[in-house]
Amino acid sequence: MKMKQHVVQLLTNVVELTETEILPLIETPPSREQGDIAFPCFQLAKKFRQAPPQIAQQILDKLNQLPLDDFGIKEVKQVGPYLNFFFDRKQYASHLLEQGMESLLSSTQIGEGKTVVVEYSSPNIAKHFQVYHIRSTMIGQSLANTYAALGYKVEKMNHLGDWGTQFGKLTAAFLKWGDEEKVKENPLSELVALYVKFHEEAENHPELVDEGRMWFKKLEDGDEEAVRIWQWFKDESLKVFERLYSQLNVSFDHYLGESFYSNKMDDVIQKIKEKDLLEESDGALVVRLDEQNIPPCIIQKSDGASIYATRDLASALYREEQFHPDKILYVVDQRQALHFQQVFSVLKKMDYAFADGCEHIAFGFMTIQGKIGSTRKGDGLLLDEVLDYAVERAMNIIEEKNPNLENKHEVAQAIGIGAIVFNDLKHHRTHNIDFNWDEAFTFEGKTGPYVQYTHARIKSLLRRASEEEATASQSVTPHPSYESDVAWDMIYALQQYPSVLVETTKKNDPSQIAKYLLELCQLFNRYYAQERFFVEDKAEVQAKIALASHVASTLKHGLELLSIKAPDAI
Repeated sequence: MKMKQHVVQLLTNVVELTETEILPLIETPPSREQGDIAFPCFQLAKKFRQAPPQIAQQILDKLNQLPLDDFGIKEVKQVGPYLNFFFDRKQYASHLLEQGMESLLSSTQIGEGKTVVVEYSSPNIAKHFQVYHIRSTMIGQSLANTYAALGYKVEKMNHLGDWGTQFGKLTAAFLKWGDEEKVKENPLSELVALYVKFHEEAENHPELVDEGRMWFKKLEDGDEEAVRIWQWFKDESLKVFERLYSQLNVSFDHYLGESFYSNKMDDVIQKIKEKDLLEESDGALVVRLDEQNIPPCIIQKSDGASIYATRDLASALYREEQFHPDKILYVVDQRQALHFQQVFSVLKKMDYAFADGCEHIAFGFMTIQGKIGSTRKGDGLLLDEVLDYAVERAMNIIEEKNPNLENKHEVAQAIGIGAIVFNDLKHHRTHNIDFNWDEAFTFEGKTGPYVQYTHARIKSLLRRASEEEATASQSVTPHPSYESDVAWDMIYALQQYPSVLVETTKKNDPSQIAKYLLELCQLFNRYYAQERFFVEDKAEVQAKIALASHVASTLKHGLELLSIKAPDAI
């Protein structure tokens, strides 16, 4: 149980407030000398019609009549209007360290009985997976993982870009110049080349544009050949995407692209008509959003075609019907902010209550050392190039530092890809990111390899412990070594981990986890530098091993939420 919960339960015995009312009042003192948890009495002044210091003294008198030990508390001190709670470090540490991760998170299952839909990644079929796609992909996957850890039922959606006139053009290009075997061998490069060739040829042969439109019309009408070719493009593209997703430890429950909603648009338009919200504007059908002080949302263009907004409305209604979610998160870059504001506003005007749970999870841009070029030297545009180069760099480091490492290819994958992903997720999602190879691959500082190395260092430490010591450490007894400030700072951080996950979902920002992991690593490495682990006192060895083991478990769990692997050795 977290410290705050101990204090809240204790206070309910002496204050006429519920746990729900007390919890938001609890604070963390600015320094450990001022206590572990603080309870300010300012907000009680009006209720009890007394000065806050008087209220604090009266509460303290009542608290001193209770068995504080039962709540893990050693002492409570009054400082003016504050009550400062000091925990029994030995007792609380042993209680915390006996808990596994599942037990630790059990009291923070805020999502139990709730559903969240997370839409992320959303690459375009028949196009290369660009490096900037990693932002949506990894932010979305991390949020999905974190919501699931807090008890939510999570539906992970990949809203593929698999519809539009470009597929008519691509079909026409393939039938004119394509080679099926070449496409199978290198799908995305061949399809992109065909698409580029189509536009180059269309400059001198404008009739090609009409041919492209004709093929897309056939696709819309369900023509057998058009559908077969389009589905093949999609299947070949997904094979490439799936390989990348596997490297990134990313998975989806649903691949439902724009094409899935193509036959649902008319129903959306009809529902908007029934609400008497549609207006004509220059031949197009729109929903005015003047009360929001934003431009109208175009529902149907003047030529009768639907646009992204219509498809996003259709997808939102489908998700509500299928999953009845409490939240729908759209992890899409910040340039689409107005688009989602319009879509959510239309849903609200249609009186859909679930619209309040729709949220655009915006994020900034990513560059590689200031560039978006594509080279084998590391400032690549294509994600597979960047990942391959990252693994190559990691392998070079391993060959230099630990050439006899077992499973070094797997470790190189974990470190290389982890460096890219962590560099992304350690920043607040709305910030623009410039990736620097040298900075991201250092084993010191704010990097993924630093967290992975700290985890591996602890696992090495645990392997050094004798089997007897390691087994004994599973049953944690109170020990004086937990009373040192350096140990207590780490224990204090460990009990905050569930709160970090909650904060991550409140802000929909995985950098909360990344920053926490960095802080925990710094605390452990300071502890490791100051303390001797293997001493003559076996009880002390066991106590320290138990603490180190819990840190390793937390680092591993946190990295897994970020979809980063934690090797046992580096």
